[in-house]
Parts: sequence; structure tokens; C-alpha cells
Amino acid sequence: MNKIKVIIADDHELFRNGLKELLIKHDDIEVAAMVGDGVQFMETIEAITDANIVLLDLTMPNMDGFEVLKRLKDKHASIKPIVISMHNDGNYIAKSAKAGAYGYLLKNTDEEELIQVIRTVSRDKKYFSPSISEKMINFMSEHNVSENILSNKEKEVLELISQGLTTKDIAAKLFVSTRTIETHRANILKKLEVKNTAELIKKATQINLI
Repeated sequence: MNKIKVIIADDHELFRNGLKELLIKHDDIEVAAMVGDGVQFMETIEAITDANIVLLDLTMPNMDGFEVLKRLKDKHASIKPIVISMHNDGNYIAKSAKAGAYGYLLKNTDEEELIQVIRTVSRDKKYFSPSISEKMINFMSEHNVSENILSNKEKEVLELISQGLTTKDIAAKLFVSTRTIETHRANILKKLEVKNTAELIKKATQINLI
């Protein structure tokens, strides 16, 4: 029996070890390697060329999961990525699917679903649970994926807001009127469906805009 060779890429050692303990109980799965960031992962797959699947965290140091997805799509199509993340926001799910993820799991998923996804993906099939698919579809029906939610100017204003600058300061920095900045701010709040600056910063951080 050919085993499914899995690499675990996550920056939390306890979580990596916990996943390994779950996986090694199954005779058809082998944990080929465990790494703590995207750079280590890219180095590892140069040595382990027969790996089938990576269980991939999105928020890792040095190189995050989105950059790993991009590089896998470009150069290592034989390794199928399954994102396993704490982020249940539709934007993260949609971005991951668009970038080539074969599946998306939350970190509180149960063992049965984890094994089911790994086995499904090993057969060259994608797996997104009904609840994950619903979040992705709801998001994509309302927004463009990721950074396309905001215009370039709105992203620039958002970045300055996140730095704590006032409307007057931002206007001066961008050489426009305060009224223009107020209009941009109102549009940003509306697009991200939030009511104030605190909610704005929280939401923008969650969906990887800042």
C-alpha cells in the first residue's frame, strides 16, 4: 500500500505535534516532515520530492501560507495543499481556493473530517465542507476576492488610518481636501460593513487588507 505522504507546515509546535499524533494512527498516512514556516517548507520539498499533501497554516513567519500557495501553483503542482487555519472569514477561504488550495479546514475540525479531506485530496479531488463552501460563496457573491474590495486610493487611506493618522493629517499627506478623505473613509466603512474606526481596523486585519 502506497502511503499518503503529508508535510505539516504550521508555526505552532504543539499544534504540529498534535496533528502528527492524529495522523500516525492511520496506516495509510505518513507524516513526511514538519516545518514552522513557509521558507522551511519550500526548502523541505526540494529534499522530499514525493510528498503528496501539505497541511498549510496561513499565518506563518518569513513566508505566509498565501505565498506558499502561489509558489506551489507555479512550480510544485504535484503537492496538493490543504489549508488548516483559525480564520473562518469568507475572504480567507476564497483567497485560498483561488490560489490553488484543494481544501480548507478550521483548526477546530474533528479527526474524522481531517482524515476524510486528506484521503479525498490524495485522489486529486477538492474538498470544501458545506459550511466552508457557504462562507466562501456568500463572500464572493458580495465582494471581489481579497484586495480588490477597495480601490488603490481607498487602500492607501486605510493604511494611513491604521497608522493612527487623523483625517486632517491624511489629507495633508495625500495633498487632497479633508472632504475627499472623509468620502474615502465613508466608502471604506460601507464596503467593509463596519460602523467605526475600531471595527474597521479589526475587520481589515481579519481579511488581510492591512
